[in-house]
Amino acid sequence: MLDRKQKINRLLQFGIEINQVADLDLLIEKILSEARFLLKADAGSIYIRDEDKLNFSYAQNDTLQKKLAPNKKLIYTTFSMPINNNSIAGFVANNGSVLNIPDAYKISKALPFSFDGSYDKISGYHTQSMLTLPMKNTRKQIIGVLQLINALDENGKTIPFREEDEPIVQHLTMYAANAIERAQMTRTTIMRMISMAELRDPKETGPHVNRVATYAVELYEAYAQRKGIPQEEIDALRDKFRLAAMLHDVGKVAISDVILKKPGRFTPEEFEIMKQHSVLGARLFAEARSEFDEFSALVALNHHERWDGKGYPGHIDVKTGEALKGKSDENGKPLGKKGEEIPLFGRIVSLADVFDALSSRRIYKDAWDEEKVLSIIREESGGQFDPELVDIFFEIIDVIRSVRERYPDDM
Repeated sequence: MLDRKQKINRLLQFGIEINQVADLDLLIEKILSEARFLLKADAGSIYIRDEDKLNFSYAQNDTLQKKLAPNKKLIYTTFSMPINNNSIAGFVANNGSVLNIPDAYKISKALPFSFDGSYDKISGYHTQSMLTLPMKNTRKQIIGVLQLINALDENGKTIPFREEDEPIVQHLTMYAANAIERAQMTRTTIMRMISMAELRDPKETGPHVNRVATYAVELYEAYAQRKGIPQEEIDALRDKFRLAAMLHDVGKVAISDVILKKPGRFTPEEFEIMKQHSVLGARLFAEARSEFDEFSALVALNHHERWDGKGYPGHIDVKTGEALKGKSDENGKPLGKKGEEIPLFGRIVSLADVFDALSSRRIYKDAWDEEKVLSIIREESGGQFDPELVDIFFEIIDVIRSVRERYPDDM
């Protein structure tokens, strides 16, 4: 276990590292992991404030994780609760106070809050010690709640959380609250860009882009782990990739409403115009000043390429729209990129985007049932999609399903 000096040094390093994470979901994951590491907590969760309620946003549990197969992820259900004194997290958010509970099942009935043990019954887990803290920004506003569960001693036995550790975690929650605010502003900016596309194209909704981006990140992480890429490198790329994946169709803002909002099938001429959104999206990020710009251009340009080479826009000069030298057909049109000519992130978003499009209800169609969608994904392995990514997709299908439930269209 870390001594106090080591914990303080780790906390200071965390304060630096957290400012480098831009995506909200990945930031929350990092905050919870670090808090649990500092206090050797077996499990924990984070709630994000949304006006007068708390959204259960992320959870980790080492005991339950160890029961899963290697590289499998813990599936949890998201939910909301009112900010009031009836629940532990609600009480903390409502009063801005810290609760250090030695045994969740022995809370005094004189207190207004109680512990809901229903999840323990479902999962077979036993919650005992709990440390719940408000995440306050520098203006003392409560952004969310951090909850740590079951502190462990050197032998792995559950013990109460130490009072002397509370100030350290309170400093962490302050760093966390400010970082979450910054990430929320980044997310808001990106969602505004997507809203511009949504005004033009009803298919480009907030839930859709969040699902596609999260599917993409999960596919990338599983792929990278299979290739033996270090987790630190995976985490660094996941952050920028998720944001870039959200903007995969941003080029549609430059396509005519007559085409975007057409309810029926496109004519061949209309489809050729529609296909330009991939190049137009890439042009928005052509003057790359960061990895985020590079990834956004790469995803926008390549997410309609096909593994079999029949996709678009193919080998094209983004600035001119012309085919690259030696990469055109007899009519001068760019040849489609094929196989691993298509950048990995483009191949991933292609699969994520098609899965979500088929699975979702649109103005012009109902959602397809899952069996039919999965059948199409299998059939297109080696055709539209990278076969290895299709294999990985089915390996993590439970995670994919949980993501779909996390971002419903009626949210």
